[in-house]
Amino acid sequence: MKDPRLEKLAQVLVHYSTAVKPGELVAIGSSVPAEPLIRELWREVIKAGGHPHLRLGLSGLSEIFFECASDEQLDFVSPLAKYEIETFDKRIGVGAPENTRAMTNVDPAKQARVTKAHKPIFDRSMERTAKGEYSWVATMYPTNASAQDAEMSLAEFEDFVFGAGLLDRDDPVAAWKEISAKQQKIVDYLNTGKKVHLEAANGTDLTFNVEGRKWINCDGRINFPDGEIYTGPVEDSINGTVAFSFPGIMGGREVIGIRMRYEKGRVVEATAQKGEEFMLKMLDQDEGARRMGEFAIGVNYGIQQFVRNTLFDEKIGGTIHIAVGAGYPETGSVNKSGLHWDMVCDLRPGGRLSVDGKPLMENGKLVGFEI
Repeated sequence: MKDPRLEKLAQVLVHYSTAVKPGELVAIGSSVPAEPLIRELWREVIKAGGHPHLRLGLSGLSEIFFECASDEQLDFVSPLAKYEIETFDKRIGVGAPENTRAMTNVDPAKQARVTKAHKPIFDRSMERTAKGEYSWVATMYPTNASAQDAEMSLAEFEDFVFGAGLLDRDDPVAAWKEISAKQQKIVDYLNTGKKVHLEAANGTDLTFNVEGRKWINCDGRINFPDGEIYTGPVEDSINGTVAFSFPGIMGGREVIGIRMRYEKGRVVEATAQKGEEFMLKMLDQDEGARRMGEFAIGVNYGIQQFVRNTLFDEKIGGTIHIAVGAGYPETGSVNKSGLHWDMVCDLRPGGRLSVDGKPLMENGKLVGFEI
C-alpha cells in the first residue's frame, strides 16, 4: 500500500521547493531504496510540465571506486556532470542510504582529492543558484540504515522524517509559508546587526562580524525539511574557539569531539577525539577549507533529537551550526572551497547567541521571537 505522505512530499518538492515550470529540465538524483518516492517525483515533474531526468546510484559503487581508482580517475570529473550543472534548471536530491558507514575505512586523502577535483562543479552550482538560474532541494527517504543511526525502528523514523516536514498536516505548503513568515522577522532583525558573539557551556567562545552580509530564510526551498537561518561571516573577522556538540558527518565518515580555534578567520588549530586524521585531510584540501563559509541558526523546534543526519541535525531548534569551506555567494560570502562541512553546536544545555550585545538565543530558546 502506497504511503500517502510520499505523494505529499513529492508535491511539496516539485511545486513548492523547486517550483518546476513547463519546459524546465529537472534532475532527480537518488538510489534504489527510494524507488517509491522517485516514482512520485517523476509523476509530479511531468504534471508540472517539466522534463525529468533520473540519476540513479547503486549501493557499493563508491566503495569500489575508492578501492580501485587511479590518481587520474580520482581527479576526473564527468562531462555529464559539467553539462548538467550548466544546462539543467532544477535538481531534486534524495538521500536513501543502505549503509551509512560504508566509507569509514576509505583513505581520507582520496576523498579529499575527489572533493577538490569537483570544486569547479560545486562553485558553478553556487554561482547559478545565487543568480536565480538554478534551484535545488535535498531531502531524505527513510531507510533501515538511517533508522539504525537514529536509534529508531523504521516506522518510528518514517514518522520522524515526515513529521519534521509537516507532511502530517492537511496543507504542508501553507504550514511552511507560515513558518517562513515567522522566520523572516528574525532575518529582518539579523540583517541590521554587525557583531555576533557565540558562547556555550562546552567552552565555545567565538566572535565575528556580519556587517554588509545577508541572512537567508530557509523555509523548505533548499533543504526539506528545513528550519534554519544562515549567513556568510566576514571572512577575516572570526576569532575564538568553538566545540561541536555532536559528531561531524561527512562523506560517510563520523568525526567525534571536534574542536576548532579561529584566528583572523582561519582555523589554526583543530582536534577531534575520533576521526582527526580524516578531518585534517578535509581541512587541508584547499585554501578555503579552513575558513568559515556559513554560520546558521537552527529554528525547527519540531526536531529535537540528534539522528546522525546533517539534513535534520543542523535544523534542531536551539542549536547553531558552522560550515567550514565554501560560502554561499547570495550571503555576500567570497570564500571558495571544494569543502562545505556543517557541524552543530547545541546551546540548549547552556549557551548564548548575541547580536550587537543583545541576546537572540538563550539556552536554546529564542529571545523576542516565536517560531
